[in-house]
Amino acid sequence: MKLSVLLDRARDHALPVIATISDDDLTKPTPCADYDVRALLDHLLHVVVEFQKLAAKQDADFSHTPNYPDWRVQFPAETAKLVEAWAEPGADEGIAGNMGMPAQTVGGLALLDLTIHASDLAQATGQHFEPDPEVFAEVKNLVEQMGPTAIEWKVFKEPVEAPEGASAFEQLLARTGRDPRWSA
Repeated sequence: MKLSVLLDRARDHALPVIATISDDDLTKPTPCADYDVRALLDHLLHVVVEFQKLAAKQDADFSHTPNYPDWRVQFPAETAKLVEAWAEPGADEGIAGNMGMPAQTVGGLALLDLTIHASDLAQATGQHFEPDPEVFAEVKNLVEQMGPTAIEWKVFKEPVEAPEGASAFEQLLARTGRDPRWSA
């Protein structure tokens, strides 16, 4: 399945989570210990913006995370632009900007972040999240492919044991070092 279609499906599952976040939720902790809800929203939105550049074979800047004060409006708009950027002919071919990795893999990282961080935000705000089945399959493959490198780069933590009876998605979260049944 085309990467842009998968990104669009991931977007469809992330948008309701983002739309439901209230001002009271912004200071809540998340499964990402370094981020509260507000900081994770900024991080995810920054990832979405910078991965648009990578789709166009431009360099991305992850050296800092800006504050996105209008995230409720920006998130739907920027995720739509992300889908459009990766739908452009050639976006998933060659090497993607300064990441020096195959564009298909880089686009997969955008898919992974959009999916996993939507789940993190859902957990932090007491929402249920289940990814699209096709998106899940692609993210699962990417986690398996990138696991050791992602741990080395500190993108993932060491895997944790999934609880008994864990769903396939909970098992995937555990492989990224997250407690799949985390709660504040």
